[in-house]
Amino acid sequence: MSDDEQESIQEAPRGVTVRDIAAKDFITAYSEHLKNSDKFELPVWADTVKTAVFKEMCPADEDWYYIRAASVARKIYLNPGTGVGRLQKWYGGRYRRGSRTEHYRKASAGIIRSIMTQLVDMKVIESSPSGKGRQMTKVGQQDLDRIAGSVEDAK
Repeated sequence: MSDDEQESIQEAPRGVTVRDIAAKDFITAYSEHLKNSDKFELPVWADTVKTAVFKEMCPADEDWYYIRAASVARKIYLNPGTGVGRLQKWYGGRYRRGSRTEHYRKASAGIIRSIMTQLVDMKVIESSPSGKGRQMTKVGQQDLDRIAGSVEDAK
């Protein structure tokens, strides 16, 4: 083989997936996509609810719900079979109780369930065949990979 043939084999184009993109860049792009989408709606309670028991106030960012939804979609893409309980653990944190000992607390399940319901309605995720957790649909995987490709092209 000549050097030109070896270079063309090594530089063959391949599809960009969510795994190839930094989490922050992808979540930002997908949250903008969800915000501009007609199918994904912001709940009326989103401006007053706390994300967990251990939080003192509601999130300061107005787009926090879209950012959390993009993060949940990415988590399910990377780990099929992920359910509400695992996501509660992931988004949980320490509960500071003043002078008493800190304890770990899970995040709010209602917010995660609300996001998952909307993602199911958009046909991005579906129930896992094993009955435990959720997984990406083919349409959802293509959608997320397309957005990952656009993030890669923007760089």
